[in-house]
Amino acid sequence: MATPRRTVDYRIDPFDLHLFSAVIAHGSITAAAEAVSLSLAAASARLKALEDATGARLLIRSKAGAVPTDAGRTLARHANRVLTELESLHVGMASFGRGLRGTVRLLCNTAAMSEALPRSVARFLCHHPEIDLDVREMASDAALDALRRGFADIAVVADHVDTTGFTVHPWLDDRLVALLPRSWPMGRRRTIAFGELLEHPLVGLPGDSGLSRFLAAQASRSGRVPRHRVRLSGFDGMAQLVAAGVGAAVMPESAAMRFRAEGTRVLALADRWATRSLLVCMTPQGAELAAVRALADSLLSLKSPLLSLAKTRG
Repeated sequence: MATPRRTVDYRIDPFDLHLFSAVIAHGSITAAAEAVSLSLAAASARLKALEDATGARLLIRSKAGAVPTDAGRTLARHANRVLTELESLHVGMASFGRGLRGTVRLLCNTAAMSEALPRSVARFLCHHPEIDLDVREMASDAALDALRRGFADIAVVADHVDTTGFTVHPWLDDRLVALLPRSWPMGRRRTIAFGELLEHPLVGLPGDSGLSRFLAAQASRSGRVPRHRVRLSGFDGMAQLVAAGVGAAVMPESAAMRFRAEGTRVLALADRWATRSLLVCMTPQGAELAAVRALADSLLSLKSPLLSLAKTRG
């Protein structure tokens, strides 16, 4: 016979946990209140009630914003887990009622976001109409940090980061290449080192994109700073400027093969880090959630390497 569950006085409103998580994410009560559609006064009152309910001071408030105390950091960890479980409960019950929906939070690096992810996501959304996706681009290391802190459910990252402690599945191969103006005197070369490429003007993505941050980190290892003539939001526009002779660009091979035009040429990057694998990562707890597992299964069912895709387009 099962032991009866002990009755507990649950005095914490899940919405207050959502508000508190927003404060941690945004760094201020004002921004968090706006994010959850509350007035500043109402948000402050709810946070004060949350501190009373927990019996501990949770936030250090200042003119610069709000940061969590030790107790606040502990609550944040529990809050993320509780909210994730509640989201999973809604997803699991959606088929039994109307109006209940679930959202899975997916983070991915630039290569995944621009190349392989759209078709994988399309298939998932068509097969799971009760689940929505919140997809955001983020550098691989930052994506894993967000996943570890409970701000995401699943992350697609490159294999150059430490994935210790996560449930990891290899997904796709990803090669970075250089797209160059054909007018540049490169002879019959098929490869170029990134360090040599840094001698030339570049066309790149915005500086806060995952790929730009990764390339900046590689350049800094040799004490270099890439010189960008211009930054654009997509590979298509970058390829057009390369064709015009503005500069060189680094992008996934599949994008280079798709967008290359007359007046450009593709050279493989000789650096070892340019050939990578993309990984699908979850926390062990997240991997047990039905909606997260469904998305992971959908991604992994389309394991056609980007390198092969690029060759078929060449």
